[in-house]
Amino acid sequence: MKVDCHVHFVLDGTDWKAAIGRHKNGPDREYLKTVLCRYRDAGYGYLRDGGDRWGVGFAVKEMAEEYEIRFRTPGAPLCHKGHYGGFIGKKYESMAEFAALVRENRKEGGDFLKIMISGLMDFDRCGVLTEEGLSPKEIREVIHIGKDMGCAVMVHANGARTVEAAAAAGADSVEHGAYLDRDALAAMAENGTVWVPTLSAVGNLLGKGRFDEEQVRRILETFEKNLTAFASMGGLIACGSDAGAWAVPHAADTESAWLRRILGEQADRLLQRGNAEICRRF
Repeated sequence: MKVDCHVHFVLDGTDWKAAIGRHKNGPDREYLKTVLCRYRDAGYGYLRDGGDRWGVGFAVKEMAEEYEIRFRTPGAPLCHKGHYGGFIGKKYESMAEFAALVRENRKEGGDFLKIMISGLMDFDRCGVLTEEGLSPKEIREVIHIGKDMGCAVMVHANGARTVEAAAAAGADSVEHGAYLDRDALAAMAENGTVWVPTLSAVGNLLGKGRFDEEQVRRILETFEKNLTAFASMGGLIACGSDAGAWAVPHAADTESAWLRRILGEQADRLLQRGNAEICRRF
């Protein structure tokens, strides 16, 4: 059984604005059925959604069993107003608002909590993020609120201090995880945080001409270095492609190829362990 621990059914891998517009009058169920068919025919049995605020993930959850797929969604990702994530998630300004949104997502059928706690990679400048992460204090607070409400917690997180804070606070998985250092890797390993590096969202950019090729290669090299180190620490690594992101088609199975290229002969063993942990927690 194949798994993809990070997908976005609301996106289509080409034009995010047009993809979201497809669902402006409610989830386009015919389109979603075609994507579910693609995953089923490719042998997928487990998919973990990155979330959206238009109810697309909830619609897929209703249909997925028919395709023999276990589908898990957080509902809408949550982000601090004025920081990255507002294009796809719900915004909060205070911890009281955050807690209310968690309760709302749970009531609507959310299976876990996704929190946006940093910006994105700047693919034209290796080492640069579009914005730094939230403060360690806020990261601890939002994760603890989620945990206290019984949620497994997925965090969109880049940058060493952001990831270190999230792991120490009990995040179940870190998505992306660009530009880490040994302290951040050790914090994930020691706290049992599963790293879902979404290499396809970087590697699939090569040859497309959209970003500086040398910078993209350098970004990939930082992931290679850190994944190798994390594996040596006994860290948990899971396969999640960020399907729906630009140049990452649904059900294309590019992520396992990137991970095997980096992790070599140990890849299957490592991924079996990390994937199983994601399936168990989420």
